[in-house]
Amino acid sequence: MNKHLNKTIEVIDLGKQAYKPVWDLQEQQLNAIVEQKRKNRSATEPTPTSNYLYWVEHPPVITLGKSGLPKHLLLDEKQLQEKGIEFFTTNRGGDITFHGPGQLVGYPILDLENFFSDIHKYLRLLEEAIILTLEEYGLKAERSEGETGVWLDVGTPFARKICAMGVKASRWVTMHGFALNVNTDLSYFDYIIPCGIQGKGVSSLERELKRTVPLAEVKAKILVHLANLFSAELSTT
Repeated sequence: MNKHLNKTIEVIDLGKQAYKPVWDLQEQQLNAIVEQKRKNRSATEPTPTSNYLYWVEHPPVITLGKSGLPKHLLLDEKQLQEKGIEFFTTNRGGDITFHGPGQLVGYPILDLENFFSDIHKYLRLLEEAIILTLEEYGLKAERSEGETGVWLDVGTPFARKICAMGVKASRWVTMHGFALNVNTDLSYFDYIIPCGIQGKGVSSLERELKRTVPLAEVKAKILVHLANLFSAELSTT
């Protein structure tokens, strides 16, 4: 194994934070890792690059990805202000989604070259970590062909999304990530066409299990699966 590869992921819980400062933090970390990789190309003794996973819970915010259409936002600027919802057009992949209280958002800032060089595989492993976590709660979650994220009752009239995903990668360094509805107020999704997909609903762990689920409990389960799937060591701060 290449001794310069770093398979440790530093896990940092940001608690409740507004969207933009956390987006800025991700950009800073990504740029720092990319710069280190640039320096390593000419270094006699390369410095291993860092990997991070940020947990965060955002106040109500709607974000539009690079493939999203503005018409998928069903509120105007005044209505957004009245409802206390922020709105951002972002540089992640995917369409439109909502983040809010009770939702578990994970932002992995990984140098994928520490693990593998395959964005498709990366997305599938993120999905798998969520699928395995939901299985622990007795839910049969799965992928829906052509639609990134994690779903319930795929292929039926009751198909509903429980976890959205959208990422960006630069020189194999990732940012943005996944948003799992745990105890989320799902009424906010009425203000968008989630992920640009009409005719399909959204759900949450709370709705499916008919009880509130502690976010800390869900985080712990996801981390176990991420560590196994990525063959990674976790360092929690």
